[in-house]
Amino acid sequence: MIEINGLYKRYHLQRRVYDWVLEDINLTIPQGVSVGLLGRNGAGKSTLLRLIAGMDTPDRGTIHRHCRVSWPIGLAGGFQGSMTGRQNVKFVARVHGGRGDVHEIIERVQAFAELGDAFDEPIKTYSSGMRARLNFGLSLAFDFDIYLSDEATSVGDRAFKAKATQAFKEKVGEASLVMVSHSEGILKDLCDSGIYLKDGHATWYDDIDDAIAVYHEETDAARAASGSAEPAATPADSPPVTPLREAQSLDDARAQLREVKAEFDTARAEFERAQRDDDMAPRERQTYGDAFRASRERLHDARRQVQALQKGEE
Repeated sequence: MIEINGLYKRYHLQRRVYDWVLEDINLTIPQGVSVGLLGRNGAGKSTLLRLIAGMDTPDRGTIHRHCRVSWPIGLAGGFQGSMTGRQNVKFVARVHGGRGDVHEIIERVQAFAELGDAFDEPIKTYSSGMRARLNFGLSLAFDFDIYLSDEATSVGDRAFKAKATQAFKEKVGEASLVMVSHSEGILKDLCDSGIYLKDGHATWYDDIDDAIAVYHEETDAARAASGSAEPAATPADSPPVTPLREAQSLDDARAQLREVKAEFDTARAEFERAQRDDDMAPRERQTYGDAFRASRERLHDARRQVQALQKGEE
């Protein structure tokens, strides 16, 4: 069981403090119940997963884990870049599995991740998809009570997606899941209950179908209000995209350019992942495209601002 009490989380980047991403979250996730996290892009789904896993800390509130909880499967981070895939797996296996199981764990991860010779290459040479596949295989090599999944079933080609989905199905019954996915079919197939995130708040639904229905109501209303497509949204857990401020100096403009470039890189990665996900609904994929194009325009504007200030100092 996982107990979340009075949880608050927001971003603090340099001198800017953003609004609460998660605000006064109070939830009890029973052991043995698989749960789907739903909400529009930027609602805080991945942030909540990282907090549950202990990879991030709340600004306020507490999370009590009364069972073994995995790290978020599907995230490409957490590895030592200068070490090979094999070395990373060996290190984690020794921490979690003990020395006696290390060789078996390495073999299981190598077979599942399907990295070939790259398994013995440094992690820093991997694509984000390769890292995510290694992360997936490594997570499933251990017996957790609750597995956390952040779009893990969207990694890789169609064959690997099917393999990942089947792996989760085999875990259900032995363990439970808390997962984020844009595939409603996956959520309905694997999850019993749902948590719907909106405006920083979380609502629990005993039936995943009820949570999906509420999610559709929000997205349909937003699309109707805009008159056509769903409005642009930022990828989950990126700080909100704000209008470009007027820089007061060249150093200020360069600092802002670095911030905007980081936002653009995140939006591009999310858009590329959405393009590879055959199961994602077109309207969901469109939100990632809109976010990518908006961040690209901001990047162009930030670069032009730096160039203008450079000319002014010549």
